Amino acid sequence: MADEKKELHPRNRHRGRYDFNQLIRALPELRTHVRKNEYGDESIDFANPESVKSLNRAILKEFYGIRGWDIPKDYLCPPIPGRADYIHQVADLLADGAGGEVPRGPTVRVLDIGIGANAVYPIIGQHEYGWSFVGTETDPVALASVEKILSANPALAEATELRVQNTSTDILTGMILPGEKFNLVICNPPFHSSLEESEAGSRRKWQNLGKGPPQKKGPIRAKEAAPVLNFGGHGGELWCVGGEVAFINRMITESVKFKDQVKWFTSLVSREIHLPVLYANLERAQVVDGWTMDMAQGQKKSRILAWSFQKHSSHRGAD
Repeated sequence: MADEKKELHPRNRHRGRYDFNQLIRALPELRTHVRKNEYGDESIDFANPESVKSLNRAILKEFYGIRGWDIPKDYLCPPIPGRADYIHQVADLLADGAGGEVPRGPTVRVLDIGIGANAVYPIIGQHEYGWSFVGTETDPVALASVEKILSANPALAEATELRVQNTSTDILTGMILPGEKFNLVICNPPFHSSLEESEAGSRRKWQNLGKGPPQKKGPIRAKEAAPVLNFGGHGGELWCVGGEVAFINRMITESVKFKDQVKWFTSLVSREIHLPVLYANLERAQVVDGWTMDMAQGQKKSRILAWSFQKHSSHRGAD
């Protein structure tokens, strides 16, 4: 495949360049956002939130059969190729303990911590593998958005249950019911530790996209407008006290209570420097099996941290 993105998982449907003719046929409204870039290739303005949302809507319709997909203004509009990689990577994790075959069908149950307003993980996991999902969320606006997506897509609705997390300090507690079993827990935690850090990251992204003035150090002044987020992001989607390392450490601590109910706990980790702290907490929690899976999309690198209190494979120890 020409211009294949070899860093993406082999089963990822988005390893090639976007075929905008194909996507416009699926979603004619995308045509208004497509322009020639500086290299003469068709593309969109990735700094424009509406263009990014329209592209996602076309991708989800063309590749995953999703109709009526939308999200509220300023909510996270996830990059689909990277989210698909997470699903395919954890599918391999399940396959590693099942004789090399990815388990499929609704008996494979996945708990999606923080489903957001977009429901992207259930969309991909249900379409690709037929899995069933329980999505948790603290934000009523995000939940209402997911309910609209589900109402427009009956197969997805049948495979997806929503649960409200009413305690902001809990992650797994209250979401895994007594006696309930899950094959996987997945999580895309808030990366930043404060609003100021989140806004600084947004300014860096805009600078990398060639938009706006050079990066300024320090918090945004009152009279300075925060940059528009091309992929959006609302409050708790982007930051929490202590950032991702604090969030995942809480998740590890809570996971001990559910060690017999979940085969694999997993979370995205955006910054490699956080791994030693997380590994130390996994050791204190006395996990039996651990695994770190590297992921990349273009220049962006991340990884999935996985742990279990059950022995599944030769992947002993968080490496």
